[in-house]
Amino acid sequence: MTPQHDLSVGIDVGGTNTDAVVISASGDVVAWTKSPTTRDVTGGIRSSLAAVLKELGPDQDAVSRVMLGTTHATNAIVRRRDLGRVAVIRLGAPAATVYPPLAGWPADLRDAVLAGFVLAGGGHLVDGYPIAELDRDAIRRFLDGLEGRFDAVAVCGIFSPSFPEQELEVEALVQDHVGVDVPISLSSEIGALGLLERENATVLNAALYEVARDITTALTTVVAEHGLDAATFFAQNDGTFMAVEYAARYPVLTIGSGPANSIRGAAALSGADDAIVIDVGGTTSDLGVLVGRFPRESTMPREVGGVRTNFRMPDILSLGVGGGTVVDVAAGVPANDSVGYRISEEALLFGGSTPTLTDAAATRSTVLAGHELPPLDRSVRAGLAAALAVAHDRIESAVERMSLGRTGLPLVVVGGGGFLVPDRVLGAGEVVRPERGTVANAVGAAIALAGGRADQLCDVGDRSAAIEEASRAAIEKAIQAGADPARVEVVDVLETPVSYATRPTLKVAVKAAGPVARIGHAPRRQDREMKERT
Repeated sequence: MTPQHDLSVGIDVGGTNTDAVVISASGDVVAWTKSPTTRDVTGGIRSSLAAVLKELGPDQDAVSRVMLGTTHATNAIVRRRDLGRVAVIRLGAPAATVYPPLAGWPADLRDAVLAGFVLAGGGHLVDGYPIAELDRDAIRRFLDGLEGRFDAVAVCGIFSPSFPEQELEVEALVQDHVGVDVPISLSSEIGALGLLERENATVLNAALYEVARDITTALTTVVAEHGLDAATFFAQNDGTFMAVEYAARYPVLTIGSGPANSIRGAAALSGADDAIVIDVGGTTSDLGVLVGRFPRESTMPREVGGVRTNFRMPDILSLGVGGGTVVDVAAGVPANDSVGYRISEEALLFGGSTPTLTDAAATRSTVLAGHELPPLDRSVRAGLAAALAVAHDRIESAVERMSLGRTGLPLVVVGGGGFLVPDRVLGAGEVVRPERGTVANAVGAAIALAGGRADQLCDVGDRSAAIEEASRAAIEKAIQAGADPARVEVVDVLETPVSYATRPTLKVAVKAAGPVARIGHAPRRQDREMKERT
């Protein structure tokens, strides 16, 4: 296949719409579709893929990869459904015993996930010195006491991202004791430094293995049904992608991929390197920041389904402003509700009876989305206009918050509800509305690079060696995720002083990324990796 015929499909499943695009090797959008998200998310993926392939016609044989950004993992956590029971092993006793695992979780989610926990001897100090010898017997007794009433195991040791040896030893111990078929999630492979948040992310990852198996199987099945000889990948929450086998092992990394996809897609469609991006959907508007064509990452722990975690997420500000947002006409304000994917049935513009912000925008245009508003009472029009003004004020305030005092950044508007954003926004520079911006999230999924991360603690004097070691680890993880070994490179290095250390200490965080490997390379490599681990 010649490069100009090398096509990528990007699919993004949102709360209101499921979008799909086909991108050529030169970055052009050659086919796209937007359809309402269905209750059966897999069915929506199937129909969206069918729609863009139909538009391609015989050229669909040129599709070499399919990338998916999905809400499956998020939905499972929020709805407390399809989650596995997790045996949690914390390595840190006699330290770290006051606050037990999952203590800060919502009660219903904790009851759905926790099979039991043990606070075993182990863990390390910041300098790598062991807190205690690994208590193997305590772990064996804990597993025996559960009598097989668990679906997966989560292991979390103090300072394990820098010193993972004990977690790896526990993984081997568990496999030897209960068998190699039990999935094991290691915190050193999931989150950054910060015991409780990393432990939370690791337990969520373990609880999502069944969900991950279902969605990865669904994607590969749908691709096979269409007769595509294409590699399959999943978008992750930092704007990069990972091979389907990698996603099956680390499903928690798919959480938050939607906003990251939108920001990356906005960069590709607008050509901007640094900008504020607003993605206006049917229910919310998500604002993020482009820094060097990648999403700016949040420095704060993020909550997922009421659980505090510390895996990398885009710095996102969400507003209750979307095309389907219901308007309280009497008060003249957007309400805390949305018609979501039912907008084409319930909004006034489409013959329904529910006033929405789409209707409010239509009061300023004779035609919107090919439809005209029916005759409205003056009071209704006034209420819609007032609500639209409130929405504009909220957008301006959000732009000011996200700019962090840096005025004049361009504001890139994407998403199906982009018409809600005014042409001039206080605090922003030029308002850019790129062509195909309504499917920017799917574009972001289609153009994503494979990525990997690694953290390392070091003395200030050992900074260079630590960066080199973390870079090697990050590059290896990017290759495992599907990157071409010949083209992967370090794209970000972050150095942070560590507080309360007995001597000057740095935390070094390295991110690597690269284009997808040739078809078949990443899956085969990951197959070998999975076999070695099991």
